[in-house]
Amino acid sequence: MYGYNISVINSPTNYIQRFINDTYWERWGTGLDAPKITLVWTFIVSAFSLGGLVGAILAGPMASRFGRKHTLLLNNSFLFASAALVLASRWARSFEMIIAGRLLVGVNAGVSMNVQPMYFGESAPKHLRGAVAFSSAVFTAFGIFLGQVVGLTELLGAEVLWPYLLASNALPGLLQLLTLPWFPESPRYLLMDRGDREACVRALARLRGGVAPPEELEEMQQEMQKMQKQRQQHGDSGSVSPWALLRDRALRPQLRTVMAASSAMMLCGNDSIYFYASSIFREAGIPAAKVQYACVGTGLSEFTAAVASNLLIERAGRRRLLLGGYGMMACFAAVFTLALVLQSQGVAGMPYLSMACIFTYILSFGIGPAGVTGILPAEIFDQASRPTAYMIAGSLMWINLLLVGMMFPFIIAGLGPFCFLPFGGVCVAAALYLGRVLPETKGRTLAEITAEFDKQGPKGGKRNMEPGPLESGVDCPLTPLKALDRLSPLKPLTPPEHASTLEPLSPLDPPTPLDVKPEVFPGIKEDLLSNNQRG
Repeated sequence: MYGYNISVINSPTNYIQRFINDTYWERWGTGLDAPKITLVWTFIVSAFSLGGLVGAILAGPMASRFGRKHTLLLNNSFLFASAALVLASRWARSFEMIIAGRLLVGVNAGVSMNVQPMYFGESAPKHLRGAVAFSSAVFTAFGIFLGQVVGLTELLGAEVLWPYLLASNALPGLLQLLTLPWFPESPRYLLMDRGDREACVRALARLRGGVAPPEELEEMQQEMQKMQKQRQQHGDSGSVSPWALLRDRALRPQLRTVMAASSAMMLCGNDSIYFYASSIFREAGIPAAKVQYACVGTGLSEFTAAVASNLLIERAGRRRLLLGGYGMMACFAAVFTLALVLQSQGVAGMPYLSMACIFTYILSFGIGPAGVTGILPAEIFDQASRPTAYMIAGSLMWINLLLVGMMFPFIIAGLGPFCFLPFGGVCVAAALYLGRVLPETKGRTLAEITAEFDKQGPKGGKRNMEPGPLESGVDCPLTPLKALDRLSPLKPLTPPEHASTLEPLSPLDPPTPLDVKPEVFPGIKEDLLSNNQRG
């Protein structure tokens, strides 16, 4: 839905703009000048992003309340309402209905973009988790390509058919309604959110060919125990609110990473190419008769790259694909800028070099950022924090898409041949930052990934040693010995009066057991014993 609705709006651009002007003339007896028509068209395009933001905010609570599968099924109601509005818009002579329809289909895309990777990531085995979750990016690219093909003038791209073109997105939703009910719910959701172990075992057995692997059940059980501790902090529901996640210092490196990756995915300008592909190719000097086929080529490029990346992700790893994708995008943005400058000076052959740069830019995006970004929250956050992490990441994606979508025409008009330099700068910054903070997640458990993020703390991964408040159920930020001293600040730990009469321990004597309550300071007993043995 996301990919299809990004690309399908590009083909009927001129027809809808003419419909806007004709409708305004019928109402008020006067037409709109070109800047006002462009402004209304920008609202139609950007309504999709605004609806996506609403959908991203709804996705977390819906996924926790209704489950992953049932959320996707309920989500189709927004899609069908959107199709009905678009179909009736020409009969009602109302371009406002197109804006409302695009808003509702954006809500559908916003929910599905967050819930679908979550559903896939929680259902897949560890060794296939990346490839399965990456299939969301493959079908996003396929939706882009399919929307461009359906929008050709030989199919639904004619002027009389544009309402049916925009409403054709209801067909994939109908297909999902007929097929998805036969598939199992996410096993992790069944066990950790609903507490139904039997349903979890049945779902896992169906997903694994008849037998639920014991090691996967054990891993889920361990994660559930951690979630039960979180329930004591966040209430009976066990869900983490956005404010609580933002304040959680232990998860702050993961949250910063996801926020940076989600923002860079939209600020790199790739998806804006689809919104304004026709105008970009006309600016590049492509003949008008060939523009629609050039647009189809962009969708085919990303689809090909997404399929190739899906086959490579479990071999090359997430980090390499993500950094390599942004690095290549930065290079091609620079070449594209050079080609546009030379084209403005009348150098022959530059329009086709510009078009080639657009293709390679989209190919580079499809190799890494398009798919890896969406699976990061599923791999680096636990069950309780995952829906909220997807909600924050999705909200940032849609906010940035809205901003870039509204600013892109003005960027082209203001910067001219240098219009892609800001996007190239975003790619460079993303590659440098993510290269510094993002560990490889391929084939690793959540505990192993969390340990990698913990190393990014102060002084090479050591926790903050400054005094802090002691809270029940929270790791103490002091060293173990300082923590014991903090228990009695008015009575320092001094040797007893008869300490001089005690005989020293020989190296062979076992350490004396320490009576420390683990519920107050988790792990402190083991740390003190380790210190005693080293001493």
